[in-house]
Amino acid sequence: MTSSAAALLALHQGPGFVLPNAWDAGSARILAGCGFPAIATTSAGVAWSLGVPDGGLVPREVMLDHVASIVDAVPVPVTADLEDGYATSPSGVAATVSLAVDAGAVGANLEDIADGALFSVAEGAERIAAARSAAPAGAFVINARTDTYFAGSFEDPFAETIRRAHAYLEAGADCIFVPAVRDAATIERLAREIPAPLNIVAGLANTIPAPELFALGVKRVSLGGSIARAAFALLERAGHELLATGTLGFLDGAISYPDLQDRMRS
Repeated sequence: MTSSAAALLALHQGPGFVLPNAWDAGSARILAGCGFPAIATTSAGVAWSLGVPDGGLVPREVMLDHVASIVDAVPVPVTADLEDGYATSPSGVAATVSLAVDAGAVGANLEDIADGALFSVAEGAERIAAARSAAPAGAFVINARTDTYFAGSFEDPFAETIRRAHAYLEAGADCIFVPAVRDAATIERLAREIPAPLNIVAGLANTIPAPELFALGVKRVSLGGSIARAAFALLERAGHELLATGTLGFLDGAISYPDLQDRMRS
């Protein structure tokens, strides 16, 4: 077990941790400097930084170049958002995970959805098994994402989520990621009935603060593209202010040039 993978895995056994999502080396340095013990990447943030919408438009090699630059920028474990594995087949998913390992990532999210349609449970499990074969247990943390609440049309999405969670864990996943769940009662039930650490994303559909999520049994709270959205919102406000009035109010609270230089040297 590599020390970084072990450190990331150990975080899932504690009382709960917040995993912020960076989109480039600079944002990763800032977040690591805040004291976070691990960093995740955000495919949405990377896409927006390249001027394209989220949703698989960034080629695999470009995304992995961003992952590698983030890994190189920080001294903490990095887990990568690999979307659907950038592949139509399980063997392709395995190849993507191998490339992520080569880039220095010690974990990854893998989705069970492509082009808006969920894979069958069997297909999803086969893809997780392929990822596991490319990165042995203990050396890489697989966070299996299921989009049952995001894109499914199930009569009972909770039951379907539990069914998929068990299948993905049996296939080799280390933890389960369920986005688009927003009510505390459902989150608590998921944490109770999924026999592995549960990852919930905060800041979009779900605005429950991290301490409350931990109290519900959640072990990992990620932010997805929310920090990137906040950064881009500031950029847009600055542009509107400059065009409308030419004033510099957007600079209130900005990091000074010397301080930002120091953060990038750290």
